[in-house]
Amino acid sequence: MERRQVYYSGRVQGVGFRYTARQIADRFDVTGFVENLGDGRVELVAEGEPAEIDRFLAELRGAMRRYIDGEQPQTRAAIGEFVDFSIRR
Repeated sequence: MERRQVYYSGRVQGVGFRYTARQIADRFDVTGFVENLGDGRVELVAEGEPAEIDRFLAELRGAMRRYIDGEQPQTRAAIGEFVDFSIRR
């Protein structure tokens, strides 16, 4: 199990990014959250099998590519703190 934390930049707030991320996450075996940050970026944290996270993030990237200018991913071991995938803030 893996934990992927991704910071998205661009025009990612006010365009349905969080809602889209949650809708897509429902189709994958991932847990975590997505939230707007005060600096205009969006933070996404997903836990699950690496290949499942890859598919989830690829689908999100495809759906929101016109709004994303940059991604900063970090990978760590999962810690199992989530029971579902939710929207924060």
